[in-house]
Amino acid sequence: MKKISFIVPLVLALAGCQLEEKQPEVASVTYPLYQSADYAFEGTATFEVNDADIALLIQLEGLKSTDPYFYTAHLHFGSFDEADASIAQVLNPIDSRTLQSRTVIGRLTNGSEIDFETLRNFDGHIKIHLADQGPDYDIILVSGNIGSNDTSLENFNTNKLALCSPSYPNY
Repeated sequence: MKKISFIVPLVLALAGCQLEEKQPEVASVTYPLYQSADYAFEGTATFEVNDADIALLIQLEGLKSTDPYFYTAHLHFGSFDEADASIAQVLNPIDSRTLQSRTVIGRLTNGSEIDFETLRNFDGHIKIHLADQGPDYDIILVSGNIGSNDTSLENFNTNKLALCSPSYPNY
């Protein structure tokens, strides 16, 4: 009987111990996106590296819509104030109902691959447009520098914001 009273607590103790599943390490860096038009939006762009993939998560803050509408988004080479900054990658559009999007960053338009360290030093910026064409394409809802560029609010000036061309290289 003494053996059973010893074994039962031991079995219960061992049953209570679960092997912890090792979670993959996720490296991330977040950049602010600033209001760039009369529309009250701002947000963040978070790059996450999980295994070999780099995902860009965009989260806006502002008025959500009940109707489906999608804001066009681009990752550009250069600073937000650089005229004719080339598009590095077309991003998945931001859903106006959730104000979110997620894009796995692949090969850039210049043919280069990007890893996390390159991304942290990337000379680039993000722009989110009201529309994908027409006059509303020139309305940039939010934008912000990433990587090696100055990402501070003190550096951000909508008067310096350069419009981008809707054309981009095929890749």
